[in-house]
Amino acid sequence: MGVLLLVRHGQASFGAEDYDVLSETGVAQGRRLGEVLADQGLSPSVVLHGGMRRQRDTAVAMAEAAGWGVSLETDTRWDEFGHLGVISAYPEPPDGELDRRSFHQLFEKATARWAAATHDEEYDETYAAFLARVGDGLADATRRCTSGSSAVVVTSGGAIAAACAALVAVDAEPPELSALWQRFNAVLVNASVTKVLVGASGARLLTFNEHSHLDPEDVTYR
Repeated sequence: MGVLLLVRHGQASFGAEDYDVLSETGVAQGRRLGEVLADQGLSPSVVLHGGMRRQRDTAVAMAEAAGWGVSLETDTRWDEFGHLGVISAYPEPPDGELDRRSFHQLFEKATARWAAATHDEEYDETYAAFLARVGDGLADATRRCTSGSSAVVVTSGGAIAAACAALVAVDAEPPELSALWQRFNAVLVNASVTKVLVGASGARLLTFNEHSHLDPEDVTYR
């Protein structure tokens, strides 16, 4: 049986000009996770990451801290959905700058509208297309988890939530996955680990959103 670890990137730079840069906390989260996985004896045969800077830099921090010699590979199917475009398409624009709490409230409303698939023409990537590309990436990653081996994918909360929804509600259509995806996506912690077992019967979700390796003050969601 193989093991696939889905890792959410470390904390990005909320409110900065370039969100796609890890904060100091984000770098530390990635390094801490790498140290813990190495202490557990994990030696992955492959480490994949999405094409976004925050995903790549988390993978680099993990691999360096863990001492893994494996080359890192980019797979853009694990990119996050375009959350800024999803938010900008929401018909009730925010009034002034948003703090983290206000942003989270707007984010939940905007992503719920996107996932409802009732205004697909307004988005560069539809919710169904997002699920399809993450599903393709998940299928390829699990195929690389041969018996006794492990693989790591460093990606984002939305992509991990999409993978988990598909693993839990097998053969469900995108509209049926919407509520489940939103629930998973709302609680994912930065630098958390979601574990998938891969065997003869396929891939099965084993654990979700593990983050006990982080000190309480280092637990972040944005």
